Amino acid sequence: MDNQTIAQIKEKALSGEGITEPQALRIAGCTRDELFDIIGLSNVIRQNKCGSEIKLCGIVNARSGSCGENCAFCAQSSYHKTDARKFSFISRPKLLSAARKAAGDGAKEFSIVTSGKSLSEKDLARVAGILPDIKSLGLSTCASLGLLGPDAFEMLAEAGLDKYHHNLETSRSYFPEVCTTHDYEEDVQTVKNAKEAGLQVCCGGIFGLGESRRDWIELASTLREMEVDSVPLNFHNPVKGTRLQDAPLLPALDALRIIVIYRLTMPARDIVVCGGREITLRDLQCLIFPAGANGLMLGDYLTTSGRDPGLDLQLLKDLELVGIT
Repeated sequence: MDNQTIAQIKEKALSGEGITEPQALRIAGCTRDELFDIIGLSNVIRQNKCGSEIKLCGIVNARSGSCGENCAFCAQSSYHKTDARKFSFISRPKLLSAARKAAGDGAKEFSIVTSGKSLSEKDLARVAGILPDIKSLGLSTCASLGLLGPDAFEMLAEAGLDKYHHNLETSRSYFPEVCTTHDYEEDVQTVKNAKEAGLQVCCGGIFGLGESRRDWIELASTLREMEVDSVPLNFHNPVKGTRLQDAPLLPALDALRIIVIYRLTMPARDIVVCGGREITLRDLQCLIFPAGANGLMLGDYLTTSGRDPGLDLQLLKDLELVGIT
């Protein structure tokens, strides 16, 4: 990557507009040495946005398994035979206990996540009813409840929901290879419904599903067009029994390339590294922040174990970064 190309990328990123698709594709295929040159720029963009502050969030698996969707990577899909636990909506005490733990671990935001295409009115009411108690713990509230319409979002917003999480998972072009039980546009419309209700939106994807580098760029462009507030980046951790159980792990440097691309494509958005980072990045986890991430999910994920939150907090301390709590 010559100096002129780097200068053009820097100009686009610093302008706040974000890099172009051709520029992003160039980064996707860059050499190791070029990547570390670009990481320096990505770190500057992150610092311009949030200084030394890193957003920390936690989640609870509030309803697990028996999902009727056929997402190729998902341990909770009824199309797969996995060891993932199956249970209906957890009790209010268990949910609040999980929220307290997240707050104690250092999280600022807490998300209620349920399996399945959507939620019943009864379960939506359960979520709405517990939001004030979660807020009383000093946590910002988030939920990931599947495909919802305007009325559901209006109710949740009135009850105190701050943010809605709904991933597009991959590019529009590659999505049929990942899921065929619902259409990509249903996911897009759900994100629009959440935004129209006045909620912030957390929307990203999962990488290492067999997609191409062009798919990374296509998804980034879609998210930029939708003006989502936060972009969670997950890296596929293959689960035995799923359709993608034998998929190879994404190379660690590709994971860093993805973080860089999403930071430089969306300079003003939160870039949050979530599931799969431990197994994909291993000892390179400390580089996610120079690469552009300004957010981190703490603790366990839905069906796989995460890292000890104490290790992540020590990492931030060692890097002289500050977890927002």
